[in-house]
Amino acid sequence: MKFAIRVIKNIFHPLKVAQNANIKHGQYVLARTDKGEEVFKVFLVNNEIQKIWEKHQPEPLSVVRIMTPEDMKTYEEQKKLEVEAFYKCRDLALKRNLVMKFAQARYTFDRKKITFYYTAPERVDFRELLKDLTKEFPRVRIDLRHIGVRDETSILQGQGICGQDYCCCRFLKKFEQVNTKLAKDQGIPMTPGKITGACGRLLCCLNYEYNNYIDAAKTLPPVGSGVMTPEGVGKVFMVNFLKKTVNVKLEDGKTKEYNKEEIEMIDGEVDIEINIDNNLNYQEEEVVDIKTLNDDKNSTTGNI
Repeated sequence: MKFAIRVIKNIFHPLKVAQNANIKHGQYVLARTDKGEEVFKVFLVNNEIQKIWEKHQPEPLSVVRIMTPEDMKTYEEQKKLEVEAFYKCRDLALKRNLVMKFAQARYTFDRKKITFYYTAPERVDFRELLKDLTKEFPRVRIDLRHIGVRDETSILQGQGICGQDYCCCRFLKKFEQVNTKLAKDQGIPMTPGKITGACGRLLCCLNYEYNNYIDAAKTLPPVGSGVMTPEGVGKVFMVNFLKKTVNVKLEDGKTKEYNKEEIEMIDGEVDIEINIDNNLNYQEEEVVDIKTLNDDKNSTTGNI
């Protein structure tokens, strides 16, 4: 049997386990990482994952020992200390007027190192803050680590509008570029609450079915095109990709939905005024800079 541990974010690493070690699924172990010795929950790896790892196996991590009841008590105390350290660091940054939003504080098990994860719109000169932290946490190595807003969400975890855990907390290991064109091409209402995640950036899942929408669009007339319908000439003002239908405004002002088999595109301009679906625009009460929804240099850093 093979076991793995989930390091911060959604990165699983196989465990180097001694043959005489009696490790079980769901146990907690102390493992050695690049940050030091940390506590992790053990997961049993299924056969499918084992086959994938035979070709592309992540770096194995060594088990120091299985956590004892005494270790678990120490670990629970450590979690409380991390919360205290988080607020201390945040308050010190505020006193220095530093524009930093802290996401999490993590101690190594021996408490010789603490890592503070933060987001910031621009580069921060935290040298004075580091001096303050050194005084506040003597004999502890301080690591201030800048991360992106997408990284922050993957660390904090939660559930999306679909009702499931965030993709970045379950299976998404690499963030792909996302832009508003993906939402527009799929006919999704351009309302921040519908197209953005907890990170404030566009939903990663806009990428998942994009190619299917593009393939469907090739078989349907685009918005603004003239078509011949059973009721006469009209102009397309909305495309329903999933239903493979279009909404058409006719010469008499009426609108109707047609299957693609019921219509035929015609050449030339059709003198019918249409209002493109208001769902493609922001609601009036929402004042949002559309550019802020796109990925930028602060969306993800890979610095976790």
